Amino acid sequence: MLGAEQFGAFAGASALAVLMGACSTFGTHVVLLAGVAKDPCSRDRILPWAIPCTLVCGIVLFIGYLSISSAAFGAALLPFRALLLIGFAEILLQPLYALMTSEHHALGRVARAQLLQLSPLGLRLMVALSVAVLGLADPFDAYVLGYTLASLVALGVGAMMLPARWPSWHSWRLPIKSEWREGFGYAAMNITKAGPAELDKTISLKLLPPISAGVYAASARVVGAVTLPVAAMMLSALPRMFREAGRPAGLADLLVWMYAAAACYSVALAAAVWVSSPLLDQLFGDEYLGIADMVRWLCIAIPGMALRLVAGNTLMALGKPWTRVVFEVVGMAALIFSAVGLVGRFGVLGLPLAVAISEWLMTAVGTAMILFFRPKRVSRKVRYES
Repeated sequence: MLGAEQFGAFAGASALAVLMGACSTFGTHVVLLAGVAKDPCSRDRILPWAIPCTLVCGIVLFIGYLSISSAAFGAALLPFRALLLIGFAEILLQPLYALMTSEHHALGRVARAQLLQLSPLGLRLMVALSVAVLGLADPFDAYVLGYTLASLVALGVGAMMLPARWPSWHSWRLPIKSEWREGFGYAAMNITKAGPAELDKTISLKLLPPISAGVYAASARVVGAVTLPVAAMMLSALPRMFREAGRPAGLADLLVWMYAAAACYSVALAAAVWVSSPLLDQLFGDEYLGIADMVRWLCIAIPGMALRLVAGNTLMALGKPWTRVVFEVVGMAALIFSAVGLVGRFGVLGLPLAVAISEWLMTAVGTAMILFFRPKRVSRKVRYES
């Protein structure tokens, strides 16, 4: 409906909002997940400082987003009211919602947590379909408004489905120094986790012509969607990984199965996407001419994306958030530098090549870090003497 040029601008602005919103919780949703997975009663200790921390960080980041996006995109690409609504949804509403889904996830209610996490996307899809059916004169303004309302509705539903009511605002307080420190590593990890999946859309607006940026953004969304089952597998395994982190044998067996499943699934999927890519030209139409070629080049990155997800979540479960930050920062730096060089040399196709380089580099570095930091097996002699 928007066409490649306007969709590219929307994808770039929303990607920046998601990237900044990833830091709004300041890692408290992961602290909550880890704490409740080990002891459900810890929610009453964590939530009174996690909620106000999320609100304070979210407001600061929201103001920063409006300043950065206004300067970067300007009214020529997106009106300010659109940036306002996108930022409000991704930087203030979604982080609060992340606290709600983390609690279900930690309690082992994986299916419920996943359904809740996907509900804003489902509601946004309904908005998009409604805009298409109604044939509105300005589909972009209507969709952006619905985009924000979808997050509001999801937040209301999430509040009604909480295992227990959130603590009263009378008990809220700002984190103390040790709590800031506890969340800081996960906060940095969360923003670098979102970076590899979102940074490329924002970069594309600067390196590519607007229409080419829109074609790339659509291609990246298609490829990103097909890796969702791997992300779901990792999320479902995360509470168990936190519990198994101190048991070398149990964690090693779990990792073998997860790496094998992610590798087999992603290779098969990359092959299927490669073969079916010509259909995308027909599905998206003439405005997105070249999307099939773009998706084929991005297929090189699909196994790397899946294995990078396994490596990143494993390092988090091992209690090494800063180690995960390091390997994802390396990947983002590789993405930026290789994108600048390859786009200058190969044009539009340089960006998917840069993404592939970044993903496979992160997979290699992350796996090496897991092998280095994994709990060591205790020898039989030591166990006997103990």
